[in-house]
Amino acid sequence: MSRAEVPLEPPDPSALLKAAEQVARLAGALVAERYSHGHVEQHKGHAHNLVTETDQASEALIVAELRARFPRCAIRAEEGGGAADGGAGFTWVVDPLDGTNNFAHGLPIFSVSLAAMAGEAILAGVTYDPLRDELFAARRGGGAWLNGRRLTVSSRKRLEESIVATGFPYDKSSNPDNNLPQFLAVTPTVRGIRRLGSAALDLAYVAAGRMEAYWERGTQAWDVAAGVLMVEEAGGRVTDYDGGPARVDGGRFVASNGRVHAELMAVLARAGGRRPGAEGSA
Repeated sequence: MSRAEVPLEPPDPSALLKAAEQVARLAGALVAERYSHGHVEQHKGHAHNLVTETDQASEALIVAELRARFPRCAIRAEEGGGAADGGAGFTWVVDPLDGTNNFAHGLPIFSVSLAAMAGEAILAGVTYDPLRDELFAARRGGGAWLNGRRLTVSSRKRLEESIVATGFPYDKSSNPDNNLPQFLAVTPTVRGIRRLGSAALDLAYVAAGRMEAYWERGTQAWDVAAGVLMVEEAGGRVTDYDGGPARVDGGRFVASNGRVHAELMAVLARAGGRRPGAEGSA
């Protein structure tokens, strides 16, 4: 093996986080500037699943910036603008615009999210809401933060006093595993239920203590990687639907402050549901 082919150790998570913060702010500025303009919409296999020219422009910016900083890293980006592993030992997972449907309809709820991973371990991640200038960030072992303020999950202990969030798959009209039974089961048991349309922000809000829990199926790694780390570093809990360890490619997540986790899991279990048959969320 030549010297150029020898795998490298990932950079220190602090360096990864600093880069992620810088790049997310650059991409967020682009997204915010284009928010009030008209958009060119395309469908990604389904009328409910949109991509705009801003998704693509944001991703191009992010990939270029990450490539300039980490020439040998792998990049896995939602719109396919990533690059193969160059032996750096870690991968960036990138959502250039999480909440595209909101963005395209003029709803001011969307974010830029990216995370660095080594294998299954999430090393660092950020989710940036450019309209509110809120930068949620986390580093493995270093806590979760919002614009420099340390985050901690909510202290509420009962589901009946909780606000929770969820989402639905793009194929909800045709796939029986569409989260509707779970939605109907959970709604009467909680103080409020929210549907923000950005999984990255859902998880960030759980980490910030703004909501007690979030569940969803059909997510992709770029939707959740940064947020999973945030919830865990803020003292919360993230599992799959069976209570096992959450994998970013697993597609089924329950995230909470930890205190209401078992109660929410019990309600979801009673509602049943089939294994996912499609990917993505609207």
